[in-house]
Amino acid sequence: MFRNLLNFYKTSSPAVGVDPSLLTEKRFKSLRWKTFLAFTFGYTMFYICRLSLNVMKGPIVKEGIFSETELGIIGSALFFTYAIGKFANGFLADHCNIRKFLSTGLFVTAAVNLSLGYVHSFVFFAVLWGVSGWFQSIGAPSCVVELSRWYNEKERGTFYGIWIISHNLGEGLTWILSTFIVAALGWRFGFLCSGLLGMLGVLIIWKFVHDTPESEGFPSVNPPKVQKNASSEEVSDIKRAQIAVLKNPAIWVLAISSAFMYFCRYAINSWGIFFLQNQKGYSLKEAGMILSINSIFGIIGTGCSGFISDKMFGGGRNIPALIAGVLDIIALMLFLLVPGHNLWIDSLAMVMFGTGIGVLICFLGGLMAVDIAPSNASGAALGVIGIASYVGAGIQDILSGVLIQGNKHMINGTAHYDFTAISWCWIGAAILSTLVATFVWNVTGKRQS
Repeated sequence: MFRNLLNFYKTSSPAVGVDPSLLTEKRFKSLRWKTFLAFTFGYTMFYICRLSLNVMKGPIVKEGIFSETELGIIGSALFFTYAIGKFANGFLADHCNIRKFLSTGLFVTAAVNLSLGYVHSFVFFAVLWGVSGWFQSIGAPSCVVELSRWYNEKERGTFYGIWIISHNLGEGLTWILSTFIVAALGWRFGFLCSGLLGMLGVLIIWKFVHDTPESEGFPSVNPPKVQKNASSEEVSDIKRAQIAVLKNPAIWVLAISSAFMYFCRYAINSWGIFFLQNQKGYSLKEAGMILSINSIFGIIGTGCSGFISDKMFGGGRNIPALIAGVLDIIALMLFLLVPGHNLWIDSLAMVMFGTGIGVLICFLGGLMAVDIAPSNASGAALGVIGIASYVGAGIQDILSGVLIQGNKHMINGTAHYDFTAISWCWIGAAILSTLVATFVWNVTGKRQS
C-alpha cells in the first residue's frame, strides 16, 4: 500500500507519442501560465486556511473557550509541524507529481478548517491545528519546485516575486473577509468560510497544474549541469544535490536570519488584531482593515523584489534585503511604541512593514537560498529555510501568548494588557534578522550548478 502511495505521487514520466504539431511555443507558454496562475491561486487559499485562527483569537478568548496561553500553544502546534513538514516535504517535492501533492495538502488543511468550529477541546483543537500545519507545509516547496521546473534561472527571480504575492493576497483576504464574517456571524462561520475557499483551491490546482514540461512532451527548461569540482559527467542525482544543500553554511545562515524575520512577521500576523483591539481600542473590523494595509503593500514588496533585484542589482539580493530590514525595524517601533488610537501612524507603520516584510519573505524566505542551491534541489533549499523559519514562528507564538497573558490585569471585570515586554521582544527579532543576514553578503554568484 505504501509503495502504491509513493507511485501515485511520483513525478510524471516524460510524455510518449505526443503529436509533434502540439509541441509549439504558444502551447508551452499557455501550459506554463495555467500552471503558474493555478498554483499561485492555490497557495493563496493555503494562506487563508493557515491564518484563519488569528482572526478568531479575540472572540475565542472573550467566550472563554481558550486562554491566551492556550491559543499561543495551539498556534505553535501549526508552526512546529509546519517547520518539520516543510523540511521533509521540501525534499519529497523534488520527487513528486506537484499537481497531486499540492492538491492533497490543501484538501486536508481545508477539511481541518471546516471542522474546527465544532471543536472545544483544547487538546483535540491543538492536534487538528498541528495536522493542518503538516499539510500546509506541502504548499510552498511544491510551488517553488514548479517554478524551477517551468522557469529558467534568468526568469525565476521575477516569477518568484510574482508568485510570492499569494502570501499577501491570502493575508489581505483573511484580514478583510474573515473579520467581516466573524464580526457578523461569529468565529465558527469564519472557519467554515476558510475551509470552503480552500476546497475551491483544490479544484483549481487539480484542473490546471501540469507537473513538468517533460510530462507534456517539451524538453526541460533546466537541464542538469556539471558540478564545478566534479568530472565532466552530468550531475542528475537529486539526492547528491540535496546533500550539497545541507552542507552549504550560507544556506544555514540565511535560515537563521529568516527565523528571526518570521518571528516578527508572525507576531504581527498572529497577534496584530489582538494588539490593536486591546492596546489601541480598535474594533475587530477596524483592526482587520489596518492589518490588510500590511498585506496590500506586501504585494508591492514581493511583486517588485525579484524584478528589481534582477534588473537593478544584477541578481544581487543583499542590498535590497538590508534596506527592507531597516524599514521593518522602524515600522515596528512606530506600530508598537507610539501610544493611543493613531489611525494614520498605525496605517503608515503597516505600509512600511508590509513593503519591507514582502521583500524579506521573497529574499530571506527562499529566493536567496534557491539562488545558491542546485536547480534540482530547490525544494531541499526551501525545506532548510522553512524548518528554521517556522521554528522561529512557533517559539514566537508560545512566548507571545505567555507574555501577553502574564501581563494581563482584570479591573472591574475588564481585561487590561501591558504589551511593553512583548513589543521589545518583537522589535529585537527584527534587528537580529537584519544583522544576521549581513553575514551572507556575497551570496550572489556562489550558485552550485
